[in-house]
Amino acid sequence: MTEFPDAEYLVLSSRLIPDMDGGYTLATLARARQMAVAGVHGGRGPLLLTVDPGTPAEHARHRATFAGRDLVLDPSRMRNLFDEASGPHGGAAQWLLDAAHPGSPDAALEYRPVPAEKPAVSVPIIAGDPDWHVSAAPVVVHGPDGGVAGVLDGFGELYRVWLDHVVREVRGERPDRPVVVICESRQLGELLAGWDDPDVRLLHAIHTIHLEPPYEPSGPMNTLWSRWFSLAERFDAVLWPTAAQRADVEERFGASGVHVVVPHGVHAAASVVPSSDRVPGRTVMLNRLAPGKRVDHAIRAFREVVERVPGATLDIYGDGPEGERLQDLIDELGMGAHIALRGRTDDPARVLREALVFVSTSAYEGQGLALAEALVEGCPVVSYDVRYGPRELLAEGGGLLVPDADEEALADAIVRLLSDPELHAQLAREAVCAGRRIDSEHVVESLASAVRDVLARPSRRVVPPPS
Repeated sequence: MTEFPDAEYLVLSSRLIPDMDGGYTLATLARARQMAVAGVHGGRGPLLLTVDPGTPAEHARHRATFAGRDLVLDPSRMRNLFDEASGPHGGAAQWLLDAAHPGSPDAALEYRPVPAEKPAVSVPIIAGDPDWHVSAAPVVVHGPDGGVAGVLDGFGELYRVWLDHVVREVRGERPDRPVVVICESRQLGELLAGWDDPDVRLLHAIHTIHLEPPYEPSGPMNTLWSRWFSLAERFDAVLWPTAAQRADVEERFGASGVHVVVPHGVHAAASVVPSSDRVPGRTVMLNRLAPGKRVDHAIRAFREVVERVPGATLDIYGDGPEGERLQDLIDELGMGAHIALRGRTDDPARVLREALVFVSTSAYEGQGLALAEALVEGCPVVSYDVRYGPRELLAEGGGLLVPDADEEALADAIVRLLSDPELHAQLAREAVCAGRRIDSEHVVESLASAVRDVLARPSRRVVPPPS
């Protein structure tokens, strides 16, 4: 049984909204749930903190949806900065008023009051700038009369002030009690890199690839990643989802004890459906309909699959901006009888238990959550060999890797699995074994080990006094 050290635990995300952000939201909620099952806070799990400026009613709906889908154990453990920003008589809560300093709004910017009536704060609107979060443009703090009570220096100070408030609250009468914060967002992470509370340990979880096309280890990175890497050594640990990504990072930036491997865990299936009981010919995809997923590759490849396996079908689950274009492609190829866009599913396990093959055509992955879910359900995978995830997850079997962007090889691999029962049964057995390596119990132990390590040494953000 995994045991986490005695501490207060917070999981911090920019937002957690049903059916948004794909696998990121599911992985973040799964981590918190797995920590709860491991006994964190008596089985209630860590606090789940978000900073998106929705309304309390919207956040209540989000919590109810997650609870209804069994993605959170205790919805009351989900808290939001802006839900807590208002004071009892209008204006800002006392913790915000105490932190504000004299100042005024930036006259060159528009501001959004939150909440819209009787605002507690007004946040600057910095449209079209991907680095809006690092702006020091004043955030206005309002008094009970609606006037300007003071300002905070940008979103970074706003977030840190709230976190200081939450930390004081959870510590109660024990001001030096250790607090472990698992930050799931790079935008938030870089704003917290200067957080100097000596008893806070900041673990930063990574969800995606750090490279731009063509996704080579020494290739280009965007500005956000470049800036983030300049701060990486200030986190107490960085949790990489695959060993391959950590290795590429250390090769490029130097080996460091800050970088550890903690995959996103997937709960093992209670039982696995044998190949003979699955729907003949059924192939599935589970991903957002977004450009990086390259679902059009699978659609074109499947025309060849159907020519060789006439009863084959491809069910594509997910939604996103590419939906209309992909449906047009299906119609153009005359494949409507064999390929269907099924929309979002609340029961991916059922989809994977019925399918013979799971297909991934992503241009890149962080780990590949849906691919991992296919493995634990004993559904063999056909995937492009891309960074990161597929090669590592399939290193000991469970599927077929094909060269990136090779649609002919993709079709050949799908046909092999649909046509060869012995190969399918072998890969299905291997898939279950591969899935055990990322079972939530093993992954949570890796996380607990990382926590033990960081609590055993001083925070990386606190400069030791001169000797």
